[in-house]
Amino acid sequence: MTTKANATDDSFHVFDTTLRDGAQREGINLTVADKLTIARHLDTFGVGYIEGGWPGANPRDTEFFARAQKEITFENAQLVAFGATRRAGGNAADDPQVKALLNSGAPVITLVAKSHDRHVELALRTTLEENLEMVRDTVSHLREQGRRVFVDCEHFFDGYRANAEYAKSVVRTAHEAGAEVVILCDTNGGMLPAQVQAVVSTVIADTGARLGIHAQDDTGCAVANTLAAVDAGATHVQCTANGYGERVGNANLFPVVAALELKYGMKVLPEGALAEMTRISHAIAEVVNLTPSTHQPYVGVSAFAHKAGLHASAIKVDPDLYQHIDPELVGNTMRMLVSDMAGRASIELKGKELGIDLGDDRALVGRVVDRVKERELQGYTYEAADASFELLLRGEVEGRARRYFRTESWRAIAEDRPDGTHANEATVKLWAKGERIVATAEGNGPVNALDRALRVALERIYPQLAKLELIDYKVRILEGRTGTESTTRVLITTGDGTGDWATVGVAENVIAASWQALEDAYTYGLLRAGVEPTE
Repeated sequence: MTTKANATDDSFHVFDTTLRDGAQREGINLTVADKLTIARHLDTFGVGYIEGGWPGANPRDTEFFARAQKEITFENAQLVAFGATRRAGGNAADDPQVKALLNSGAPVITLVAKSHDRHVELALRTTLEENLEMVRDTVSHLREQGRRVFVDCEHFFDGYRANAEYAKSVVRTAHEAGAEVVILCDTNGGMLPAQVQAVVSTVIADTGARLGIHAQDDTGCAVANTLAAVDAGATHVQCTANGYGERVGNANLFPVVAALELKYGMKVLPEGALAEMTRISHAIAEVVNLTPSTHQPYVGVSAFAHKAGLHASAIKVDPDLYQHIDPELVGNTMRMLVSDMAGRASIELKGKELGIDLGDDRALVGRVVDRVKERELQGYTYEAADASFELLLRGEVEGRARRYFRTESWRAIAEDRPDGTHANEATVKLWAKGERIVATAEGNGPVNALDRALRVALERIYPQLAKLELIDYKVRILEGRTGTESTTRVLITTGDGTGDWATVGVAENVIAASWQALEDAYTYGLLRAGVEPTE
């Protein structure tokens, strides 16, 4: 593990703890390879510090530090090992877990220390004085070994409320022993911004220590609490990518950094790194195998999505009227959503986004608006199915629907056998390039069987379809008649290795709705491939 010169100075720290605290989120289980990949992403983004885990506490984290030394050359970040102060009654030089921290090879070590008097007495089962000595001895020993040391004061804000003088004495002890930064942790996540700002201001004035903030999001205020601490003088922020963390999570790295750069005017990332933020956010989500939050500030796909016709009219004049920043600053894009709330401006802007010139044809735009509202009344939704909307729009512009094949009929059979097994078979009859084609296929469900049969029928004529893959399938029962007589909406996401698109189908049964969405998915895939329609 090597580290080049930091891209930013040391006056302000962006400290990421995705690999330790973020990994405590329910549903996340990182392998060592996952952690190495995320570390590279975070370094590319330009954070100053990456907390890799607790070496010595579990084999996975120990292996991570060993491999990181050999496999990663950090361009911007320094790797941080996390651990606890020495045990009560011992000494830091002989403490096994302190030795493990040193053996990790990490140039920076974060120690967690108790700062709540009741936690000292009930959890550590030692005296308040011994706890201070544990902090002093461990920090001093690590400093003597040439390591930079940060100290996390666990449960600080609750401890400050219970016994402010003792909580401050832990900060003061760590600072005097050589800790570069002492981090005030809202471990239970119960604080509010005004409270955080007041406490941080007081602790800085009373201890003279350099302070940081670690905020959990249990009140939904982790980002606001982090920025409130910065307002009060904190110069070190601890965050996790996408806000991952225990319970409801931690302060989200991306809104915090974006606020510091774009709202505070602070330079906390290397030049050009902020524009990589959306990509990095989504890349890390893929590694942890969680769907990226569509409504996450700055980086969500809906962060700059506009639906209301009134908004679209204003955006057509000046995008800044309904956007607090230019989306490109954080690597995102503005999107226009088409729904029954759409007006002319929404359609015109969506056409421009799709590269379709509507010119000044008000009659054409009016027809599209009416068609969208009519179909949404039937249950279609185009804000989640851009591909189906583009096919609709192109059909209006070109005067006819794009067709690469014409369906004669289709059927799907689901067979329940006496031995408890099931069979699903589909047959499609269609015309393509003047040829009548009949194809049959089996699948692990009737929709999968239809998809396979359609592929069997068309791949010989359109080899471009071999790249297509059904990525996601969603079904929703719409309001109206109850139970099995309800109208069904199906959304299908399809990909071709270079991108993906969503299509929609609506019918009184799920198979018919699925067929509609499949037809659109294949049609749009051929359109993307540049194939000219023949039917």
